[in-house]
Amino acid sequence: MRKGMILGLAVLIVYIGLTIFAQENSSNRKVSEKLIDKIDSFSVIQKSLKVSPDSKRLAYTARLDNKQIIIIDGKKEKQYDSTDSLVFSPDSKHLVYAAKSGDKCFVVIDGKDENQYSFLVGTLVFSPDSKRLAYMAKLNNKWFVVIDRKEEKLYDGIGNPVFSPDSKHLSYAARLGDKCFVVIDGKEEKQQYDEIGDPVFSPDSKRLSYGVRLGNKWSVVIDGKEGKQYDGLGAGNCVFSPDSKRLSYGAQLDDKWFVVVDSKEGKQYEGVSKSVFSPDSKCLVYIVLLGNKQFVVIDDKEGKQYDIIGNPVFSPDSKCIAYGVRLGNKQSVVIDGKEGKQYDGICDPVFSPDSKRLSYGAQLGDKCFVIIDGKEEKQQYDGMGKGNPVFSPDSKRLAYMVRLGDKWSVVIDGKEGKQYDNSIVIVTLWGGKIVFDTSVSFHYLAMMKNNEIYLVEEKIEE
Repeated sequence: MRKGMILGLAVLIVYIGLTIFAQENSSNRKVSEKLIDKIDSFSVIQKSLKVSPDSKRLAYTARLDNKQIIIIDGKKEKQYDSTDSLVFSPDSKHLVYAAKSGDKCFVVIDGKDENQYSFLVGTLVFSPDSKRLAYMAKLNNKWFVVIDRKEEKLYDGIGNPVFSPDSKHLSYAARLGDKCFVVIDGKEEKQQYDEIGDPVFSPDSKRLSYGVRLGNKWSVVIDGKEGKQYDGLGAGNCVFSPDSKRLSYGAQLDDKWFVVVDSKEGKQYEGVSKSVFSPDSKCLVYIVLLGNKQFVVIDDKEGKQYDIIGNPVFSPDSKCIAYGVRLGNKQSVVIDGKEGKQYDGICDPVFSPDSKRLSYGAQLGDKCFVIIDGKEEKQQYDGMGKGNPVFSPDSKRLAYMVRLGDKWSVVIDGKEGKQYDNSIVIVTLWGGKIVFDTSVSFHYLAMMKNNEIYLVEEKIEE
């Protein structure tokens, strides 16, 4: 829709190696396992597998008698000619997906068929509070948004529906003829343009921003007012600060890119990434492309150049910033401008909730291990799962998943738990993760023999 700016910021980690160290299972962990499902690997459509946000439920599409059927937590729903777009609600209580029978398409919510249409497109969108649902549908060559089971006005084209953070408002771009405009809570904005990007709500839900094109020029509309015109805008990169008072976006003039924050243009470069505000909204960071090098800009101050830079991460108290970097064939983590030890591979750094601790996984030769507070853990493994590590709510404990041979185990307090078959598939590839319920208890989904999926809940007995 818009001219895209240069991003190309790669994920840094791939883990390999041989088992170097294996510790006996921790004796102070009480484990309970609940069977969720037994997957038939011949009938399941692998790309459809989805884990709920709370990592307690599993849903997927399976083939059955030339039909498709959704299976959720081991229970079969109705058969359809085809299904698509499985989405759990943010609270994990609801499942929605698109289905087709004959020449009709419809949405299925918690096992119930909704109204039939000639075509469905785009993502099925739950509101943040999980109480509302919106999606795009087509009927007689006209497009419209269905919100809370009610059909809105027909248009020649529409963009993705977007809920406000408080779930009270819905906005999307729409087109009638050759003109585009924004619709907010069913009401059309007066301004019309040749092209419009998806709207972005501020965290407090009171402000709205979106990119627009009029002729061959682009600008950003904030609170209904157009900003300065540019030759291009970064696709999907309007970012509000956490306090909703500031806005940042990437813009292009001729062949140069720069970041506009608080309506002020920054220095021009060959490319810029999406900006990241600190939790207190005072600091702004983004990554710049200059030739074949990248570097971080923090409040207009340029950092050291590297071959690749990972996603910058602020500590919750906004006092520290960390990011992974690669220079040549070595990788390290930069914390407040200081480079850590070099490794063959690293994962994105993670701050503890109290901002006092930092951890990340690393690879050196054929050894994989975790770094906590700048110190390498002694245990070394075959591999480590993505999405690791995870701090407990009180910041005292650290959990992560490791591979030993063809088995996987969760390590906490430096001690390994029970070993499972292929657990990494459940925890990462399908959207799952290790989740702390309290400071002494956590859960995850694991696969055992014969493709049995279990909800594993662990409690540390002190």
